[in-house]
Amino acid sequence: MKLLIVGGYGIFGGRIIQLLENEPRLTILVAGRSLAKAEAWCRSHGNVAATLVPALFDRDGDLAAQLVSLTPDTVVDASGPFQAYGEGRYRLIEACIAGRVNYLDLADGSDFVAGVSSFDAAARQAGVCVLSGVSSFPVLTAAVVRRLTSDMARVDSIKGGIAPSPYAGVGENVIRAIAGYAGQPVELKRDGRKARGYPLTEQMRYTIAPPGRVPVNNTLFSLVDVPDLRALADLWPQARTIWMGAGPVPQILHRALIGLARLVRVGVIRSLSPLAPLMHWATNRLRWGEHRGGMFVEVEGMDNAGIPIRRSWHLLAEGDDGPLIPAMAVEALVRKALDSKPPAPGARAAVNDLEIEDYERLFAGKTIHAGFRDDSTDPGTPLYAVLLGDAWRGLPREIRAMHDRAAMARGRGSVERGTTILSRIVASLVGFPRASADSPVEVRFDTDKAGETWTRTFGTHSFSSRQFAGEGRSQRLLCERFGPLSFAMALVTEDGKLKLVLRRWNVLGLPLPMWLCPRSTSHEAVEDGKFRFHVEISHPLTDLIVRYRGWLEPVDSQGSSTIASPAALASSRQS
Repeated sequence: MKLLIVGGYGIFGGRIIQLLENEPRLTILVAGRSLAKAEAWCRSHGNVAATLVPALFDRDGDLAAQLVSLTPDTVVDASGPFQAYGEGRYRLIEACIAGRVNYLDLADGSDFVAGVSSFDAAARQAGVCVLSGVSSFPVLTAAVVRRLTSDMARVDSIKGGIAPSPYAGVGENVIRAIAGYAGQPVELKRDGRKARGYPLTEQMRYTIAPPGRVPVNNTLFSLVDVPDLRALADLWPQARTIWMGAGPVPQILHRALIGLARLVRVGVIRSLSPLAPLMHWATNRLRWGEHRGGMFVEVEGMDNAGIPIRRSWHLLAEGDDGPLIPAMAVEALVRKALDSKPPAPGARAAVNDLEIEDYERLFAGKTIHAGFRDDSTDPGTPLYAVLLGDAWRGLPREIRAMHDRAAMARGRGSVERGTTILSRIVASLVGFPRASADSPVEVRFDTDKAGETWTRTFGTHSFSSRQFAGEGRSQRLLCERFGPLSFAMALVTEDGKLKLVLRRWNVLGLPLPMWLCPRSTSHEAVEDGKFRFHVEISHPLTDLIVRYRGWLEPVDSQGSSTIASPAALASSRQS
């Protein structure tokens, strides 16, 4: 296949090539208005399996002649901003249909993508596919919604958002698009009717938390103009509300953009377009925080029995893999076409041409993790099961048994205490037990609707803590309160272990910076068929405060183990 990428040496074009450059069946024309830039870009990539060819292509020039000269099989428009294409915005699509060349684009404007369907008959007659919006919005979101709603009788609400890493690198055309629509009216569906929304003036907070992973920090999302606002309404016409947002960080820059968008909405400023160069400079230079990003999709509706359902899908991308996700839809379609599975002819938004399985195959080779959560679970569901979502089922049964409505557990353990005066004072204030090499351990779990109270007894010394599901900024985290101190922790599953990773803390409800927080190494595991615990708490000012570890077994009121032995399980299966 010969693939012509318009804007090939730009941000999105470059990422598409990065994903496809290991494909020897491809000749990729790296095209743009500057042949010198295209040549320099190709030279910088050295030897790759695909054949990279620099090319001159001006989308404002004689498109038919350029297509005849370059003879591509498929054109990918990765330039933009599509919102600013003007009256001749579909010239490239028309030229591709006339030349019988397949066409894909990464358009992010709802109006542009919605208008592509008017070319459907012509594309079918020419035998080519014209797919618009081939990006995370709306291709990935539509695939996720199909999975989430597969057994739902009614879909009431669809919400989603993307939270890019502050180090992702944002192209100038993306910023120009955002500046162009900020505060301007867009069509969306709200409360069962068509309505107007004003991008970047409407907000919601959300925590992206793939099951068993450290969540992305609770993020402020603002409404954005993306194809989903209309495309998903066409796919799920019964949905009363459809809302899509973006959560850029640092938040101070995001809030500044919100303020400017509100000025546009009330007419104080006509448009933010003149500020696009400044916005581009600030976005790519004023950045701090974690180098990770994510995405979520949440649906609400009813099942066949009329019972309310709320489900969500969460994606986390670490490091430099996150910025590749918007380009993965093009990668998936190209690879399927190379394997003789091309999209059907016609012109449309690309909302039905990929499924979540197509993405999952591409995620597998990268530090991208995704999973599902059912937030309409039974009120009696164990606290840890609610917080872990799908990851709960992957834990060893000994760990699940300890958190599955167990009333008590017994075993043995050891305690080490810090030796400095400050560490002894802290340990005494919290109520940690005295040092012991080996002592009986008993843990009592008192469960109610609001959470669990754990009373741990080492020998004759007892101390208690309260565990509950976090809310607000601590959403999706396990919170544990020791007197005036509260700690919010991520439940992370890794290699059969359940780890507790500190993310937030406060004193009497007052949030404190993490650099002041005690350090904790805590995990649960299974060794020799027994549940093992390890908790170590320290602080740079005190060194070790306490370390306690050992094994436990859940017991009933008569003191008998509630975990069946492997032999007993095998016997029950045979019977």
